[in-house]
Amino acid sequence: MKRKLIALAADRKAALDAAEEALNAGNQEEYKSQMEKAANILTEINQVKDLIAAQELQVLTSQPSAAETRDMMSERGNDLLNRRSVKLSSTEVMRELRNAVTITGALVQPTGADSQIHGEGAPITSILDMVQVQDLSGLGGGYEVPYLISEFDATLGNLTTNSGQARTNSADPTFGISVIKPVELTTTSYVDRNLAKITPANYYERVHQMAIRALRRKAAALIVNGDGNNTPAMYGIKNATNKAGSTIIKTGTYAAIDVNTLDELYFAYGANTEMAGSAVLQLTKADLKAIGQLRGTNEKRRLFEITPQGNGNTGMISDGGVQIPYVLEPDLSAGELLYGNPMHYLLGLFGDYEIRIDESVKAIERMHTILGDAAIGGNVVEHQGFVYYSKASGNPG
Repeated sequence: MKRKLIALAADRKAALDAAEEALNAGNQEEYKSQMEKAANILTEINQVKDLIAAQELQVLTSQPSAAETRDMMSERGNDLLNRRSVKLSSTEVMRELRNAVTITGALVQPTGADSQIHGEGAPITSILDMVQVQDLSGLGGGYEVPYLISEFDATLGNLTTNSGQARTNSADPTFGISVIKPVELTTTSYVDRNLAKITPANYYERVHQMAIRALRRKAAALIVNGDGNNTPAMYGIKNATNKAGSTIIKTGTYAAIDVNTLDELYFAYGANTEMAGSAVLQLTKADLKAIGQLRGTNEKRRLFEITPQGNGNTGMISDGGVQIPYVLEPDLSAGELLYGNPMHYLLGLFGDYEIRIDESVKAIERMHTILGDAAIGGNVVEHQGFVYYSKASGNPG
């Protein structure tokens, strides 16, 4: 279905190009025919998108039975214990990236065997649970997502003066293409070799959890910053660029976090006919603290009320009657603020996530090394789908 969606987008662009050519040539019949064709293709595109969304929702919500899960974990655990690699399908990874799913079940452990490693680190940013995640297996050449930049404009004229005259052409709609290309992603984490003494199912569960955490941590950083290359293959929100080389997001600078900063972001986002109902603020903990420390004229009352939620990585900033959801983003630098609907970013999975165990890397520490390999890509797929503000240089406040 995704291949069909790409083909339909190409067909629609061809129809619009033909309509423009016919309009410039004064061929009204051909113009109308091509515009009708483009409209019909758009209807089909929306139907295919709805079907893909329904299929992916079914994937995300479907879970194997407890017995099937236990058998699968035992089989994969034995593979890992025997130094064979295990592959998680892109469907499995999509489910776990999107919903932070962990394997659960009533698994019997031998007495005295503890499968837990305590103090595994801070929570991973929740932005992964908010963005779009799609299975793009088989599309190794990349995936292109067309998006609307501007619509048709109507023209105004005097009825008497224009009677019998050719009308001025309406401004044509403009489109952009967001390209999502696969990049190789490798992850590394470690587990104590004594865990291999417990049941294969529990061994696999622990290895699986650590491998997924490593994948989530790296993917979260890529969503914000991209792959860091001067000509990126994978774009982050901050450097999102379309096929033509134009910036997709809206950017700006500010002097210092003050009483007006959130207003600037809030009102800069979206069209002039809407307010940002589904937008989320991404920022560092230090910048959230700076917002919380703002005081009114009496220097006692806080201007903004901050309410952490969930695992503490997300929450709400109350600014009078305005509620702004936030997510703490450690992969941003201090002074960087991102505001927008996370669903405007598409993270693509281009195949399986392979996990294997190596004993040699950390042999002296008696640790097994968990090595993971995947191919992922991403980009913003909505015109000005995010606002990116950075602190102007020379302003330490």
